Amino acid sequence: MAKPIKLAAALTGVALLAAACASSSTSSPGSSSGTTGKTLIISTDLPLQGASKSASESTINAIKLYLDSIHYKAGPYTIQLQSYDDSTAAAGKWDAGACAANAQAHVANKDEVAVMGTYNSGCAKIEVPVLEQAPGGGMLMVSHANTNPGLTKAWDPGEPNKYYPNGTRNYARVITTDDYQGAAAAQFAAKDLAVKKCYILNDNETYGQGVGKAFQDEATKQGITVLGNQAWDAKQPNYTALFTSIKAMNPDCIYIAGIFDNNGGQLVKDKVAVLGDNTKVKLIGPDGFTGYPDLDSLAQGQGMYLTFAGLSTAQLVAGGGAGAALLAAYKAKYGSDPTTDYALYGVAAIQVIVKAIAQSDGTRAGVLKQVFTSPGITIPAAESVLGKELIIDPTTGDVNAKDISVLQLMNHQEGFLKAWPVS
Repeated sequence: MAKPIKLAAALTGVALLAAACASSSTSSPGSSSGTTGKTLIISTDLPLQGASKSASESTINAIKLYLDSIHYKAGPYTIQLQSYDDSTAAAGKWDAGACAANAQAHVANKDEVAVMGTYNSGCAKIEVPVLEQAPGGGMLMVSHANTNPGLTKAWDPGEPNKYYPNGTRNYARVITTDDYQGAAAAQFAAKDLAVKKCYILNDNETYGQGVGKAFQDEATKQGITVLGNQAWDAKQPNYTALFTSIKAMNPDCIYIAGIFDNNGGQLVKDKVAVLGDNTKVKLIGPDGFTGYPDLDSLAQGQGMYLTFAGLSTAQLVAGGGAGAALLAAYKAKYGSDPTTDYALYGVAAIQVIVKAIAQSDGTRAGVLKQVFTSPGITIPAAESVLGKELIIDPTTGDVNAKDISVLQLMNHQEGFLKAWPVS
């Protein structure tokens, strides 16, 4: 529940952000004067049920604060925000059927020109091809959280071309990819933690398999013996037998490749029960385990290392600028920081969308063209909520920023430990 605040304090934080972002929200090169006043819909496509609910709500709240600061304007256009839920109560997380239905709903919503999302890479792989074939020349999607490499570059067989049946790119992201994240985690394990033998567990989903593969490949290069790479079944009541079988191999590290939504809490509990706490056998997870209050509250989670494919909220606050102003306004309004480091990345994705709209003719094709025609979209450092210049590659949709943060869960908080250089 949001804490009561003084309105002036909230407006001061938002006003600072508006000043920092003014140039991107008011300029409109390439737009038609005849479209002034037209209202366009942009949307979020996130899991609003299950373990990711809190992260999604934080992201949407941060986006609303940003849109408030620019008065819901993009050049001559008025922006309307619409939220889509890609999860189900039954699944308790993202759901393939919900993602497929959302893709059709986006396309059918004639005034909708761009989507911010998705949170889960597997969901994006369902939606992107549908949006690419949308009437009016395709529809833009910009993700703040998808890290699976195959959406934009060669990874698994047929990727990424199979997501673009018309041969036109329509998907971009403001976060780096798991080939970097998984490799960084393995380098950290070898160089900082002196890990020698590690067992990988993946959740058998697109994201988990991808980041697990990246960790395994780099771990081998770093001289770590990979004892196995096995899927865990999210529907199991416990994992005592699984960890008992792993214990016989005497690992000094467990790498959990997947999302916390897939019974990750029970997995962490049973790891500690069978193998010992996280000082004895190191427990490492990717960003699929970050930003979950249920994990942070677990006694068994304390000491766990996490990687995040970006800059942490603490780093962004320390960096000052537009991001720090928005976070100050967020804290003033809601009484705490966002529960996920992805919240400001959601705003960064919206900044890309807003700039593309401002420079467009107000059509889906026009918005898409701004991102995927040279020179593409650049958000200058002074305007960027991430505190650095963001450049979207118009040929791939990938972003120039390749940041990896190493966090450690201590005292029920995910504290920033160090930045890991990408190589």
